[in-house]
Amino acid sequence: MSPDAAIVRELAPAKVNLALRVLGRRADGYHLLESLVAFADVGDRVVFEPGRPMGIDVAGPFAPAIVGENLVTRTMDLLAQAFPHLRLGYIRLEKHLPVAAGIGGGSADAAAVLRAVARSNPGALADADWSAIAARLGADVPVCLAARAAHVGGIGESVVPVAGLPPLAGVLVNPMVEVPADKTARVFRRLAAPPWSSAGGKETALLGLPGDAIGFIDWLARFGNDLEPPAIAEMPAVRDVLDALRQLPSARLVRMSGAGPTSFALFDGAGEASQAADHLRRRHPGWWIRAVTLA
Repeated sequence: MSPDAAIVRELAPAKVNLALRVLGRRADGYHLLESLVAFADVGDRVVFEPGRPMGIDVAGPFAPAIVGENLVTRTMDLLAQAFPHLRLGYIRLEKHLPVAAGIGGGSADAAAVLRAVARSNPGALADADWSAIAARLGADVPVCLAARAAHVGGIGESVVPVAGLPPLAGVLVNPMVEVPADKTARVFRRLAAPPWSSAGGKETALLGLPGDAIGFIDWLARFGNDLEPPAIAEMPAVRDVLDALRQLPSARLVRMSGAGPTSFALFDGAGEASQAADHLRRRHPGWWIRAVTLA
């Protein structure tokens, strides 16, 4: 077997919150959420070379933006501690997604590493609880592990795959402004969510979606992202992106993802999305703009 035969490559796709509801704040300070999540066909790339000495190399256009400990490093350290006899190795991470962007870049990278290591150790990890391992790395890592459309609940630990989500043509836009290191915490503080109460029974509103793309977009318009107003207050550039997307005549729905600042628009088809992305690039050359398919 050639040396390259053992190399495992994984896409770490951008995670997009099509809708996000904050149900309340628990006594321990964590927020209970309900979100409908889809994944784009763009993302970071992870290359795993099993058997080499452990190490991580980060390259790509957004590599310099990583500050502090890389979540990929934490993932490899956790695997080494939890499974001492595991065949680990060398990780090459290509950062193509903006950092701290509201599209789960770091979580998607960690999940891609977990998938790559699992593929390289099928027998040794046959009984491993991957969801529990993912949850130890962060709230978004469990849903990123499967990298498919899902309904997310709790603080991120409840992940229910969504069958029948139609492929959605969209455009992702990030204004490429500096965001604070504790961006998400600041956004939640501004939201000032009330204490959680189960009396309302509102945690399943995002289930039962239509099967066709046009009907789904119309259904999705009933919901929003509760973090959008506090994120705009924290990062005013989010409003500029949302306004630019809403001015596109072919945009069917416009929304922010996660805690921002990346936002998105949905369209009837890939042609309209591609034309919209080209139009935005001409008007806003400093923004990160990608036409995508979400599924």
